[in-house]
Amino acid sequence: MESLSVLDMFKIGIGPSSSHTLGPWNAATRFLETLGSSHITEGNPITSVQIKLYGSLAKTGKGHGTDIALMLGLVGEDPVSFDVDNIRPRIRSIRDLKRLTLGTGQCISFDPARDILFLTQEMLPFHSNGLAFCATFNDGSARTEIYYSVGGGFVVQEDQLQHNSTPAVTLPYPIESALDLSRWCKQTGLPISGVVAENEKAWRADHDTRAAVLNIWHVMRQCMYSGCHSDGMLPGGLNVMRRASQFNKRLLKTSSYNDYPAWIQAIRTQGTGFAYTLDWVSCFALAVNEQNAAFGRVVTAPTNGAAGVIPAVLQYLLVFREGLTEQQTDNDLILRFLYTASEIGCIFKKRATISAAMGGCQAEIGVSSAMAAAGLTECLGGSAEQCMMAAEIAMEHHLGMTCDPIGGLVQVPCIERNTMGAIKAITASQLALHSDPASAKVSLDVVIKTMWDTALDMNSRYKETSDGGLAINIPVSVSEC
Repeated sequence: MESLSVLDMFKIGIGPSSSHTLGPWNAATRFLETLGSSHITEGNPITSVQIKLYGSLAKTGKGHGTDIALMLGLVGEDPVSFDVDNIRPRIRSIRDLKRLTLGTGQCISFDPARDILFLTQEMLPFHSNGLAFCATFNDGSARTEIYYSVGGGFVVQEDQLQHNSTPAVTLPYPIESALDLSRWCKQTGLPISGVVAENEKAWRADHDTRAAVLNIWHVMRQCMYSGCHSDGMLPGGLNVMRRASQFNKRLLKTSSYNDYPAWIQAIRTQGTGFAYTLDWVSCFALAVNEQNAAFGRVVTAPTNGAAGVIPAVLQYLLVFREGLTEQQTDNDLILRFLYTASEIGCIFKKRATISAAMGGCQAEIGVSSAMAAAGLTECLGGSAEQCMMAAEIAMEHHLGMTCDPIGGLVQVPCIERNTMGAIKAITASQLALHSDPASAKVSLDVVIKTMWDTALDMNSRYKETSDGGLAINIPVSVSEC
């Protein structure tokens, strides 16, 4: 049984795609780690590196910044801490000089146009997001390693597919399905977040998990704030104008709030009513995914393409919450929300997929909406069964959603889809809170199976290849970062 932590579901990185940017970046880092430094100490240094991209990575890699991520991974940069303002000058230098210094410290000749191959007509067997690294050494020998970017920044090396890996940890409450989760909640009397908190202790101390998850929220909220205060056009050649900042100015009638607390206080006091709240939920989601499209720092939730749904719904809870007790602090709500959401995402990953290249956009926006719906439901007093019912409702109404990014860019229709996913999550939560799960006709496990069946039936043109749908009806040329 696969063991996944809340910190596996929520990973800090750089946009625009967890599977096409963060995953290849992580693969490049792991490739260097696999080679180690022995080739230098043994007097047999690397003379060249070539990377081959297959399937969806090849077809939409340029729009997703896959080549950029690979170069940054090869030079040893960390997506968690690398200054996003340095992306363009760093990549421009590599392209101009046609050289890069590997993370091992060795400088090699490297021309991205020659050494990163987009093999659009080829696919590796295990997953659509396949890539192969080939290093050539001074003595003429070579070493090739194959990786698969399977969604959410997760990377699997081909060698690992030949045997079943044992769990790194033993969890007190192992969970493979929604039925397992329900059973543990009933046996322990704990909410979903409580079961997750106990499992997390198998990886690290409770206070370390809490600190890490609160930092995840800090990155999410900073992304929202930055997105609401950034104007201009998104990169890539599609000429998409940012809208979150215009929403922000119109709703607050000013843009003079220069820090996050003052901004949130203004949001709480400058308006009321359903339309006002709805506008802000959309604004929060737009802000995150506009930052993502602009190579900003975001959190996989569970992917970059769907990164705006969970922050928007959690921000909705914190700003517009109703029916909460005075004892429920913001930190308590944040932790319970993200713990609960993460477990729903883990079950989807184990029993289906969180990769649009495997399942279409139902696997990204649909899963994020289900996660957000469950998290919101617990924080609003729902039972574990109501949380899972909310997740089921949210996914049920994303079934069959295709992934057809125009120009391979995570912009149209991706950015707006996050607003839809957030609103559906809130609606699903409200429906679940006013319903009896015992009378539900569809369970969460059934809808997850249905999502996977639908993914298997879906034509590959609608799985992040830009070979169908909007992507072929609105042709564009993609420009380099």
